[in-house]
Parts: sequence; C-alpha cells; structure tokens
Amino acid sequence: MIITYSINELNNVAKELIEKSEHKTWLFDAPMGAGKTTLIKAIAQQLGVEDVANSPTFSIVNEYKGENNDRIFHFDLYRLKNEEEAYDMGLDEYFDEKNWCFVEWPDQAQNLLPENVHRISIELVDENTRQLKFE
Repeated sequence: MIITYSINELNNVAKELIEKSEHKTWLFDAPMGAGKTTLIKAIAQQLGVEDVANSPTFSIVNEYKGENNDRIFHFDLYRLKNEEEAYDMGLDEYFDEKNWCFVEWPDQAQNLLPENVHRISIELVDENTRQLKFE
C-alpha cells in the first residue's frame, strides 16, 4: 500500500495503517528528518497512548501504555554501535506478538528482528508532503 500525505493527515494515516496491520512489529526506514518519530507518535495516539514524549534516541527504547493496558515499545536504534549492544539490552525479548513494537533504524539490529513484521518506508515528496510504503 502506498499513501501520500501531509502532516495534517497523520491521524487518518495512522488509523488506516493500524486497520491494515497484520503484525505488531513495524520497521521504519526513512532518512533523518523524514517524519518517522512524528508518524509513530500519531500511531501510538491512535492506540490510546496519552503520554507520547520524544524519540527514544538517547534511551533507545520508550515504553507506553495504550488501550486495555497494551504495551507499546518505540525503539530508535540509530545510536547502537553494533548488534552486540542490541543483544546486551535484550532487544530480542521485546518482540512478543502481544506487544506493539515500532523500530526506527532497524538495520542496526537486523538479526534480532522477528520474521513477521511490516516494513514502512517514508520518502520526502516536498517540505510538507511524504509518501509512505506499507508492506
């Protein structure tokens, strides 16, 4: 599925992605500043999260509670030096089919990721528009 959207349409895009979802682990591929974190915040809000903060760039993972106490994990793996760091933090243990997991920069820990995932790529169309591919 391919969606072209502006920031004003984020909530609708987030809702549509959740409705089309077959898996709870989503891998985000996009250049720096393309809106990965902004989209993940909109998705988390659609899942009932009220306290979405900033990207977990420095903490690597943020945990949120959604509707029905669903656990939602937002990972930013940009700062990982290698997969060994990901193993050390127990990254593979987070990927439980009951939990929502949104992963920015997934290539940093490719061997730890589960098989059943959605891949989301975001491209900049212009300053206000993005094109998203949801697989």
